[in-house]
Parts: sequence; structure tokens; C-alpha cells
Amino acid sequence: MTDSVPSAQVAPAFRERVLALVARIPEGRVMTYGQLALLAGNPGAARQAGFVMNSLVGGVSVSGDGLPWHRVINAQGRVSTHKVGFGDMQEGLLRAEGVELDSTGRCDLAARQWWPEEERGAPPTPLL
Repeated sequence: MTDSVPSAQVAPAFRERVLALVARIPEGRVMTYGQLALLAGNPGAARQAGFVMNSLVGGVSVSGDGLPWHRVINAQGRVSTHKVGFGDMQEGLLRAEGVELDSTGRCDLAARQWWPEEERGAPPTPLL
């Protein structure tokens, strides 16, 4: 997650689209910040998607309003919340849902990344 994007730079409509997507991520699956940005209509705005998610950490979503914030990870397949104090919690929540993390904390995005049914053509060809 990121804390370097001022809230004024995140349009309310983008925020709502990101949150609507996060609410749909099934148990045991993950999405990346960049993927959220792409599907929310702002390709390349991974930092802004991260800011939206960061605004939830420590707030209502951690306390259980049902939004699966923990299912959003970075493009390397790792959680980005260690620097804000929620990394171990996020990893634990993912493991409890059956998301396997290797010894470096990375999950297999090819196996666990979720794309909405209507976006089946969206996954880009992996660069690495």
C-alpha cells in the first residue's frame, strides 16, 4: 500500500469503482493494485488504488465491515502492508482462506489472481 498520494488526487468515482471491485474478490483469490486500477478505468494508477486501500487499513474495514481488503496485494504477489503495521495480519487472513505464501511471502498470482467473469480478456501477458 502507499501513503504518498494525496486524497485530493483520488477521484470519488475511481474510489467507488475500486471498492466495488474489492467487494467482489472471492475468498481464496487476490487482485493486485494495478489490476484494480485497470478494471476501475484508470490503467497505470496502481498508486491511487493503493491509496484507496490504505485509507481503509486501521478503519472500518479492518474491524469487520466485510470488505475483503486483505485480498489486494502487489504485482509481485506479496502484501504491501508491513510498513503500516498490518502485514502479518494480512498474510494470516490470506492463509486462513487457503492462499499459500512461499517462504518469501509471495503467492502464486497465476493460480490465485482473480479476474471478474466479464473481464476474462483482461489479464495481460506476463512480462517475466
